[in-house]
Amino acid sequence: MVEKRKQIALWIAWIFIWPISLTLIYVLWTPSFEGQTIDILSFAILACIVAFFPLLVNNTPIFFVHGISFAVFLYYGLFIEVLITQLAILTLLVKLRIERTELFRIPLNMLMFLIISILSASVYKLLGGVNGSIYFTSINDAIAVIGYIVTVFVSNQVLLFGFHKAIYNLDRKLIDKGFAWEFITTLFVLPVGFILYLMYRDFGVSAIYFVGLPFISISFILMLYYSSRNINYYLQKTSEIGHELTVQMEVNEVIDLFIERVTELLPIDYTFVYEVTDEETLRLSRFCDKEKLLDFPTKDRLAKFEAISGNVWGHNKSIHYQNRRQWGHIEDVDLPLLGQSVVSLPVERNNKVTAVITLLSKKKRAFEKHQFMILNILTNYLAVALENARNYEETKRKSERDPLTRLFNFRYFQDYLEDYFTEEKKQLYPQEDMSLILLDLDHFKEVNDTYGHESGNEILTALASRLTSKIGNQGTVARYGGEEFVVFLPDTSKAECQMIAEDLRKEIAEKMFALSNHILENKEPIKVQVTASIGIATCPEDCDEPLELIRHADRAMYLGAKQKGRNKVALYSR
Repeated sequence: MVEKRKQIALWIAWIFIWPISLTLIYVLWTPSFEGQTIDILSFAILACIVAFFPLLVNNTPIFFVHGISFAVFLYYGLFIEVLITQLAILTLLVKLRIERTELFRIPLNMLMFLIISILSASVYKLLGGVNGSIYFTSINDAIAVIGYIVTVFVSNQVLLFGFHKAIYNLDRKLIDKGFAWEFITTLFVLPVGFILYLMYRDFGVSAIYFVGLPFISISFILMLYYSSRNINYYLQKTSEIGHELTVQMEVNEVIDLFIERVTELLPIDYTFVYEVTDEETLRLSRFCDKEKLLDFPTKDRLAKFEAISGNVWGHNKSIHYQNRRQWGHIEDVDLPLLGQSVVSLPVERNNKVTAVITLLSKKKRAFEKHQFMILNILTNYLAVALENARNYEETKRKSERDPLTRLFNFRYFQDYLEDYFTEEKKQLYPQEDMSLILLDLDHFKEVNDTYGHESGNEILTALASRLTSKIGNQGTVARYGGEEFVVFLPDTSKAECQMIAEDLRKEIAEKMFALSNHILENKEPIKVQVTASIGIATCPEDCDEPLELIRHADRAMYLGAKQKGRNKVALYSR
């Protein structure tokens, strides 16, 4: 967004510079066009028609009026060329349908092209060029024309570079994609402009219409060619993004990557990702503000057919609005007030909507038809990637978790411990204390024999819940096997670990376990008391390797707790 003071400065500069410059041009380069009003009007109409076929490269329009203005300048001089060029610029801006906040582009473009016209005409005169019917009988005529052409091209690129930096605060490169396209189109257009001049010189106004048709055709063909290249670029990027999405193995990574890549590809300011939670509710799971100025919306639930996203879900149909007036009538819209263009698409899998992606831009008409199609393709990729990621996460979860207690299993715990130790060894600073608790229920076989294995499972499940609740974020709890459990506590000394272990021992011994699936004749729920023996080991005090830590805690449990009466906490000692 261009600062208000810069916009005002541009309008003030235009008010003072433009009329004065036009007057001076008329005085210094007095035109001679008596009886040729129809000719000049024909040139103006041709220039305005050509202005309707611009290329938009890096958000900068490239149009081919300079070929016509070249012919006009050679025959009529600077004043008429300036008038026709300025009229073509206004036509271009109308075609682009600039917004009210972009009206400063009118004085900006008119001043820029005025400067280009004056500079190129001055170079032409300095090189001995003349206007009117030129037959190019000397080398000086050719040099003047070449000087004019080079000046138009170079001054246009330099001014674009300067204005992007001064007005838009953009660090644009002088030689970029826009430079290349301007150079290519100049090679096409200026020779046709020169032919237009030669034919007009010899045949009059009929040449304008004779050459004008191919001139318009060239403009249209170049626009279509650029558009097809642009679409091919988007299709290629879509394929790349689709491949990136499908190789992600976690749901959060898939969604984050989708948002990141789509925001890079398209002019998106706000991204909303809604997930279907039940038959009637959408939950906002992701919100991304490109400028990071807005907080997460307070309204994070939508009903079916509510607001834009709810309607997309309810009708299972994409929505594309060009400006706020088209969607402002929708009630309870929780979209940012600065938003204009909206695209909202359902993410569908197996004929069922699983999510809704809503993209918002501050610009009107920000999304073209082919971009809307690209987004539909990308949401299909997203749906497949999300299903793959969910399947992977479910498979991974099942392989990592104990099916009874839902705690991590011992295989996962071993890998986790080894990875943790490996990371610690990479650090430049001394290792922190790390402690491990190994817990085994006392006489658990008797519990199974007396009350049945289902009751034993009830105890194990309840104990897992107690351990998870007590440890919280302090460490990691896993089922070691059978009636044994293990707790890893990073950044915990042996003394601190002993206090935690003692607290766990009391929690188990003093709170009875309720059994409802026992095998006793009395079917009423009963309560039983269970105790546990606990062993503790600490790294680096007791060992340097993860497997040693487990082995030492196991030794402490059996030798220090089990063999000394059970229901105790024992510390490993060398």
